[in-house]
Amino acid sequence: MATDAALPRRFDIGLRPLNQRYHRAGLGLFLFVVVAHWAEHIAQAIQIWGLGWSVKESRGVLGLPFPWLVKSEWMHYGYALVMLIGLVLLRPGFVGRSRTWWNVALVIQIWHHFEHLLLLLQASTGHNIAGRPVPTSIIQLIAPRVELHLFYNAIVFAPMVVAMVLHRRPNDAERDRMRCTCAADSR
Repeated sequence: MATDAALPRRFDIGLRPLNQRYHRAGLGLFLFVVVAHWAEHIAQAIQIWGLGWSVKESRGVLGLPFPWLVKSEWMHYGYALVMLIGLVLLRPGFVGRSRTWWNVALVIQIWHHFEHLLLLLQASTGHNIAGRPVPTSIIQLIAPRVELHLFYNAIVFAPMVVAMVLHRRPNDAERDRMRCTCAADSR
């Protein structure tokens, strides 16, 4: 079995069960969280463009009974951090082509996390960039927040899905390097 030489040994030992025996379960749980978050963004998009609600009224599913969720930069930052942590923790289980696509999702999420950290810092200090009345991310200077976050979630999700599909259907060389049982039985 191959080991991930990029990880310090003590870190690898702690993650070994997650990236071997429990990798499929970990990916399933992570995917559930990601899809649930997507559902919130899709619901908000339907509320805005399908039902004609204002952006302020469009709060997704959970934001309707709990409006503070949508307004909480801590909640948005927390999700960005969970995404980043999930991508990092599950990364050692990927090999070959799937690892490349997982890395693409990780790099994009690092930027997305930075943008949410910037929003959180502004909300915490009351000092917004570019003199804006509300916390504003860098890309939000040129794109509206709702559309921007739909875009961010799409460009993180797409390579993540490609990685998962390739991970389930490895070529022979990748299958030999895998330490988990995620590969579909196709031999």
